[in-house]
Amino acid sequence: MKRAIFPGSFDPFTIGHYSIVQRGLHIFDEIIIGIGHNQSKKTLFSAEKRLQIIQDAFADAPRVKVQIYNSLTIDFAKEVDAAFILRGLRTVADFEYERTIGDTNRIISGVETVILFTEAAYAHISSTVARELMSYGKDISAFLPPNVKI
Repeated sequence: MKRAIFPGSFDPFTIGHYSIVQRGLHIFDEIIIGIGHNQSKKTLFSAEKRLQIIQDAFADAPRVKVQIYNSLTIDFAKEVDAAFILRGLRTVADFEYERTIGDTNRIISGVETVILFTEAAYAHISSTVARELMSYGKDISAFLPPNVKI
C-alpha cells in the first residue's frame, strides 16, 4: 500500500489544501492529513476544531484519514508507516523551503517527498491570507473546500 502523509498546520484548511489531497489520491492508496503543531505560528483554531473541519471536508473519502501530531513530521510519517510526504507548492519560495526539508527527510529516514503544484486557480490562496481576511470579518467561503463552514 502506498501511504502518504500531508502535514501542515491547516489554520484554516483551504480549497488549495483540499485540491492537493484530491489529486494525491490518484497517486497514493491512502493519505493521512497530519495536523502538526508549529511553534512559530499562532493559530486561530484549536487543533481539535481543525481536525473536525478536515474530517467534514473528507467525510465521503474513506482513503483519507486525519490525525493530530506533536512531533517531527518525519517521526509522524514513521509512526503511521508512511513512505511518502505529500506537499503542495504555490511559489518559488515554497520550492526552496520544501526542497531543503525534503532532502533532509530523505537522508535521515528514506521517506520521499512528493510535490504537486497548486492549481493556478488556487495559487493566491493561503491560510495566512484567509486568517487575515477573517480577522476583518470578511467572508472566506470561496477559499474553503465544499461542505466546510467556519
